[in-house]
Amino acid sequence: MGAVVELLGRRRGQMFDMQGVGLEGTILLKYKIPTRGLLGLRNAILTASHGTAILNTIFDSYGAWAGDISTRDQGSLVAFEDGTSTSYALASSQERGQMFIGPGFEVYKGQIVGIHQRPGDLSLNVCKRKAATNVRSNKEQTVVLDTPLDYSLDDCIEYIQEDELVEVTPSSIRMCKNPKFAKKNIR
Repeated sequence: MGAVVELLGRRRGQMFDMQGVGLEGTILLKYKIPTRGLLGLRNAILTASHGTAILNTIFDSYGAWAGDISTRDQGSLVAFEDGTSTSYALASSQERGQMFIGPGFEVYKGQIVGIHQRPGDLSLNVCKRKAATNVRSNKEQTVVLDTPLDYSLDDCIEYIQEDELVEVTPSSIRMCKNPKFAKKNIR
């Protein structure tokens, strides 16, 4: 229960009722929380409660601004070059976080291609090709890549921050940095 209460507190939830229900130790928590705090809350609560929580929401009223809500501790991996992603570049990129794309995907400058394992955004070149050499002794190395994360529209909306956008086309769902916020520093 403590993990769920902490999670709701970080999302600006205010507890107004807590009752013990039943003999199994079930507890009913009632919170008032901003709508933007609900984005992605269902998955987070199920994870924190090991799948035992039940979440029900209903609109209460419009309220005053509750403050900023930080839903993500990690930054984004951002492509800084247009082109086609290569397995050579992705092999070194996956050491920095989890990727949303695999080899052969068309990417563009500013597209979010993964989740950085640290806070802050990091620019990557996922289109880099291996330098060609004439040395015959260099064997072709087999590159083992992790399976890319497959995010749905709901997952993308939950993931993005204020300086990011979700782009929906008939063939794909992508995330990118908002060009209006381009002056923000990206390492």
